[in-house]
Amino acid sequence: MSNHRYGLEATELEKLDIRLLYITQAQYDTDWYSIAHTHHFTELFYIVNGNGHFFVENKKFPVKEDDLIIINPNVSHTELSTNDNPLEYIALGIAGLKFQDKDSHIVCNYQLHNFHCFKEEFSFYLKTLLQEVQNKDEYFESICQNLLEAFVLTLARITEKKLSIAPTKKITKECRFIEQYIDEHFTEDITLETLSNLTYLNKYYLVHSFKEYKGTSPINYLIDKRILEAKHLLETTNHPVAKIADMTGFSSQSYFSQVFKRETQMTPNEFRKMKDKKSSS
Repeated sequence: MSNHRYGLEATELEKLDIRLLYITQAQYDTDWYSIAHTHHFTELFYIVNGNGHFFVENKKFPVKEDDLIIINPNVSHTELSTNDNPLEYIALGIAGLKFQDKDSHIVCNYQLHNFHCFKEEFSFYLKTLLQEVQNKDEYFESICQNLLEAFVLTLARITEKKLSIAPTKKITKECRFIEQYIDEHFTEDITLETLSNLTYLNKYYLVHSFKEYKGTSPINYLIDKRILEAKHLLETTNHPVAKIADMTGFSSQSYFSQVFKRETQMTPNEFRKMKDKKSSS
């Protein structure tokens, strides 16, 4: 009889101080439309089936089956599915984690990897996590936490990326509320007065706190959000500029064009022509 015993050294293991906030399983259909948004945590986005594109800040790239997109905290992103082969994906929100390059120690806004060769391994972690949160059997929280740590460490080992624990920022619930409110209502008329009334904070403290949280003022964050969505619509639809101005919350086409040119150094029509030219070349 052959018998092999493998022992483990008595080393002190460092636990990852991370937490699973949610796991989502979704499939695109014709009436689903995603808008650019940010999270204060890391999101892992795994493509189970289908094709589409991912938008991260000002970059667009194609995604396909078995791609994993890692989005670090506070990075604007969204996805777009193809109609003939719609995206099916699993997304995980993870608090207390960000990824950085192993050698340079530079934190990247996002990373894209294809794990076709590790499909079976990744499917085990993701499907088991889904099953645990759906069934909610005894000890499911502890099982999810341990599965998450194993999955993240496996991911770091395969990609040869170093894990970096995200620094804990002192973020007030009001700042989080403002960010979420702007993300969901950016097409509406929003002013500092609006945000001040909603949070019961004076305007100076509100602006100061939000700048510490996001690195920009609430109004600039709102403008960035509108411009990002306008770029997306200019690139993916044939809507007239006036309609896009209205859809993204600008009071007039002229004001929209003025702000768009200030932020991008080109008019909306010039931006659309440039994107059309790149797509056809």
